[in-house]
Order: sequence, then structure tokens, then C-alpha cells
Amino acid sequence: MKETDLIIMDLRQFLMCLSLCTAFALSKPTEKKDRVHHEPQLSDKVHNDAQSFDYDHDAFLGAEEAKTFDQLTPEESKERLGKIVSKIDGDKDGFVTVDELKDWIKFAQKRWIYEDVERQWKGHDLNEDGLVSWEEYKNATYGYVLDDPDPDDGFNYKQMMVRDERRFKMADKDGDLIATKEEFTAFLHPEEYDYMKDIVVQETMEDIDKNSDGFIDLEEYIGDMYSHDGNADEPEWVKTEREQFVEFRDKNRDGKMDKEETKDWILPSDYDHAEAEARHLVYESDQNKDGKLTKEEIVDKYDLFVGSQATDFGEALVRHDEF
Repeated sequence: MKETDLIIMDLRQFLMCLSLCTAFALSKPTEKKDRVHHEPQLSDKVHNDAQSFDYDHDAFLGAEEAKTFDQLTPEESKERLGKIVSKIDGDKDGFVTVDELKDWIKFAQKRWIYEDVERQWKGHDLNEDGLVSWEEYKNATYGYVLDDPDPDDGFNYKQMMVRDERRFKMADKDGDLIATKEEFTAFLHPEEYDYMKDIVVQETMEDIDKNSDGFIDLEEYIGDMYSHDGNADEPEWVKTEREQFVEFRDKNRDGKMDKEETKDWILPSDYDHAEAEARHLVYESDQNKDGKLTKEEIVDKYDLFVGSQATDFGEALVRHDEF
């Protein structure tokens, strides 16, 4: 068997598996499909600085990275923290502002996204010029399967490619059909970027709007998250979703959701946990109360930001109270 045939088979098997998994999930009468993009919690620990700074460590570093600091000596923790501060100070003016700290916390919390982009980048930057063009992405993703006009698995790869191209063009801010790594990240994870939110809404509506009238009616809304599968009685959560649609989703009470109503549903304006934590860290560490932090102020309060082998919370709390 040729290498190209193996590639086609692998891609088709992957997409078929993805399709079957989705169908299986939707066929379960009690399983709910959630399209809402919520900002995740910064930590699963309780935020109570009177007990520990564990929540702050998870928020500032991400839970997995925070664990690595617990293995370091205080001196090593301070040294690594100092290097991080240099990265946070985006404009290199020697100060860390609330906005810079907020951006860092969001980066730390979504480090998995950037790791995913790095993995995919290597497979799509075919000429290794530090950019990914649409042609490179198309050839790497669809090049072989598009040669077969009638695939056995029933997938419409050309339709998928058209949808990908539209999203790629939206992510590509300067319109040259060549993506920087930031633009490629927006292409792969559009829900993370404000300027990509319209395409997230458009794709969601296309998925759910079965009669293609440009709206999502009640039955389309329910049908996307629940399959009757021969069951006459709906679970309670389905009845609740019907009520949610009528009372809250369909704001103008016309029996369907338009683009703005769909956007309010899937991209809600959540409480900004990252900004709240950034303000908290600045407030607790800002010795001269100028509203921004120097590297010295942060490192001096290192136990609030990061852990270490020898972290004695009782001692740290005393220093905290003396501040």
C-alpha cells in the first residue's frame, strides 16, 4: 500500500471516529451537548489567603506549572519568578501593570492552547519559513483526500475545506493568506479572540440551523443537544432548556434566535477572573501604592505568586500581615 493511501486512510478513520463519537454522544437521551464557551476557573482550590496562597499560585502559573515550583528551594523559586516577571513586562518599562498581569494569567491558564498550536505548526509550516500559508494548510490537511471525488466514508471534504478557508481568511488580519503564529492560533481557536467571535457564531448557526433560514428555532435548538431516539418522555434538563430558550435565549420573543441572540448564548460576558486576580496580586504586593509592580516588589512577595520546597505558610502569613 502506498504512503499516500495510508495518509488518506488515517485521516478518514480519524474524521469517521470523530463523527461516530459525536453521534454516539447525541444519541444518549440524558447527555447534554454544551456549545457555550465559558471562561474557566483559575483554580479548583478555595481562594482564601488566610489559609494558603495555593489559589494564587495556580492562577499565576497554571496548576501544572505551580506544582513544579513546589520542588524548588526559595532561592530557585525567586530566580525563576524574576525571569517570568521579565516576560510579563511587555513594554519593558520596568513595571508590571494590572493589564500586563491579567494577560499573563490568561496565557498561563491557556498554555495548553499554545502547546496545541506548536504541535500543529510543525506539521503545517511545510517550507519552515516561520509562517503558514493557506496553500500549506490546505495541502497538509486536504491535499490527498481531495484527489478522490467520491470518498467511501461519505464526508464532504470540499465543504469542510471551504469552511476552513473562510475561517483562515478571517484570522488572517492583513489579508495576504499567510498566517503568523498568532493568526494561526486564532484560526485554530477562534473562541479565544474577540475579532473571531463572529465566525464562531456563524459556524454554530450553520451547524444548528437545519432549515437554512438564518435563524435557530426552538426545535433546532433542542435537536442540537438532545436526540429523542424513540423515547417519548424528555429528561427534566430538556424541559428546562425549552424554558431557557423561551424566557432568556429568544430575547425579542419571535420564536427564534438571530445572530446577536446566538452570540449572547454561546459567548456570554463572564466575570473576568483573570482581571480580578491581577488586581488582587497588585494590591497585595504594591509597597509604594503606585498601582503597578516592580520586579523587586514581586520577588519580595514571591510566596504569594509561587510556591517552593520550604514554603512555611505561617511564616509567610506573618510577613504578609506585616506588609
